[in-house]
Amino acid sequence: MHTLRRSPEYQPPHPRPHTMDSALAPLQFEPIQTRRTFEEICERIRERVSSGELKPGDKLPAERDLAQQLGVGRNALREALRSLEIAGIVELRKGVKGGAFIRPGDPGRMDAVVRDMFSLGSISVSELTEARIHVQDLVVRLACERATEADFTALEAVIERTEAMTEAGRYLDRVECSRDFYRLLGAATHNGVLDMMVQSITEILMQFVYARVAAGGKAQPRLVQKRRAFLAALRARDSEEAARLMRSHLESVHRMLQDSLGEAGAVRLGPRPRAGR
Repeated sequence: MHTLRRSPEYQPPHPRPHTMDSALAPLQFEPIQTRRTFEEICERIRERVSSGELKPGDKLPAERDLAQQLGVGRNALREALRSLEIAGIVELRKGVKGGAFIRPGDPGRMDAVVRDMFSLGSISVSELTEARIHVQDLVVRLACERATEADFTALEAVIERTEAMTEAGRYLDRVECSRDFYRLLGAATHNGVLDMMVQSITEILMQFVYARVAAGGKAQPRLVQKRRAFLAALRARDSEEAARLMRSHLESVHRMLQDSLGEAGAVRLGPRPRAGR
């Protein structure tokens, strides 16, 4: 029987020991030797998250202990923790069981980034609509390959709700159904990156749709029929037909929005409407 030997040059990809002693040892941070204290604190904590030493739900050392380990003042540490909280990296909890905890990833934060870029004029409505058409084309084709029966059932349920809202004349609620439809379609790709992209782009444009409908604009005709035809193509794994139907629908929606918005520079986004309105 041959014994597998490692060459002397071999180094494991993650040389972290996994002994019982190391698992029980408290997390330690090295003192900071730099003038950029605030940024360095954030970077040190981000590095521990990136390496896997800190995982969602983990609690950072108490403020006094962490400041001592890092060799920084508590004011600088608090500023860094507040910044990490805004960035969605940590959650600051108050009380006896409070402290700074590592948060799970929040895909919704990408929405805020895209929204801010639009508000600051870095991207335009036409760029968003163009991106949406091309991203959705990829999403539809991937969903045709990967969607499960559970995905199809969820999409069908949203279409049924859309029909009910249409018959009741509840067009603002129908906009919320559209949000759910695109969210579920993105999830049907089973690709987290595409899912985030779909949600962030769609979210802003759906706010325009909501504002238009709230102002008394006409709702898209034959929406339910379009949704059902699209779902039928999706179920049949007919990526060409499904992509064609989606592109045709999105182009009609975007023409409608362009007519309503006029000058893109005059557009202002308000807070996201609450679901169920």
